[in-house]
Formats: sequence, structure tokens, C-alpha cells
Amino acid sequence: MPMQSRQSRAPVAATPDEELIDRFEAFIAADAFPCVGAKSALNRGQIQYRIESDLRGAPSDSVLVFLQRFSQDYDSDSTLFRSAVVLFRQPGTQTEASFEAALWRYLQRLHDADAVHFGWDPRVSKDPASADFSFSLGGRGYYVVGLHPGASRTARRFARPALVFNLHDQFERLRSEGKYVPIRDTIIQRDTQLEGTRNPMLKQFGSSSEARQYSGRAVDDQWRCPFHAR
Repeated sequence: MPMQSRQSRAPVAATPDEELIDRFEAFIAADAFPCVGAKSALNRGQIQYRIESDLRGAPSDSVLVFLQRFSQDYDSDSTLFRSAVVLFRQPGTQTEASFEAALWRYLQRLHDADAVHFGWDPRVSKDPASADFSFSLGGRGYYVVGLHPGASRTARRFARPALVFNLHDQFERLRSEGKYVPIRDTIIQRDTQLEGTRNPMLKQFGSSSEARQYSGRAVDDQWRCPFHAR
């Protein structure tokens, strides 16, 4: 399935995959959804999609090319809030632990294939224990957000598994422009209002390893990321 955005789809009878994209966009657009960055990307038509069969399987060649092209097409002077989203038809509900394991297996396989042609983004660390870590694809760093039906936090609880790839460079731009802290605080406030409790995993960007946040599961200080970069 080719790259898609909300604006690019013709007004014809929706396929099941298009319906899944529509459900995802409705999820983001809901008033209570806390991430204002995702809402901005959606409103500007800056989200691109790829539909895959099963998070538990190996990434297809086409999803790897999709993400690599997204990396290569990015212009650091372009509009902020651009995301690449991989939606999965399966599985249905998983525990948070099983989703986390599947997420990291999938990212490991993506990296192993990507590393044949691209090096790690030199602006970020490849050590998942480092506060400077970001996942890298196509030579660019990413902050990855996992969503799935079994998530304990409402903002991470989508009908099917999903991986949202947010460019690391965008966070750096927000910090350099003095916009990061206000946006972060707004997201935390909105998430707390939605859930009733503050998310203990929402840390300041760059203060601890972001790998701890990818799956959405609350982890303790003993948690170790299973990912190993080449």
C-alpha cells in the first residue's frame, strides 16, 4: 500500500485499510486526545501512513523503504510536526508486556535491515540506555510512540497496534526555538486531565533514555531495553 495522507485519498468507497486510517485520524482528532503535536500534524496533512499485517512478523521490504524515504525526504527547514505512522491489522488486544516485546523485536528487525544501507544518525546515541538515544532509520533519529488496544493509558489505547515515528530533529528545533517546554507542559496537563493521574513515563526530552517511553508501559529503574544496535 503506498504512502497516504488524509488529503491525498480520493472520495470513493473506503477500503478496510483506509477505514483503519480514518479511525486513527479520528482518534487523534478527538477533543480529549492530549498530544497537540499530533493534532497539528494531522491538521496540516503531515502524517504519512503504511499498513502492515502483523506487528509480530518481520517488517516488509516496502515498510522499510517507506520509512527510509520519509527520512530522506525530510527537510530540516520544513514545517514542524511531521510523522510517519505504521498501522497493523493484527494482533488484537495484547498485554502491555507482550506488546512491548513485539515492538522491540519489530524495531530490531527494522534496524538490522536498515543498517545494510544506512549508518546510525550521528546526532543521536545508538545506546538505548543513554539519555541521547533515539531510534535511527534512513540515517535520521526518531522518537517512536507505540499504541495498542491493551494500553493502560487512554492516549495510547488505539483499536490496533500502531507505531508513530517522530523525527528527533523536530524536538531539537522546538527546543532551539523555545517552544518545547510549553508544548510538553500542555501535553502533560491534557494527559493528566484525560487520565486523572500524571503519566510517570512522561519525562523531559533528553533527561533520560526515551526508549523507556516507546511502548507506553510503565517500567521501573531495573528495566533494560532489549534493543542492540549494530
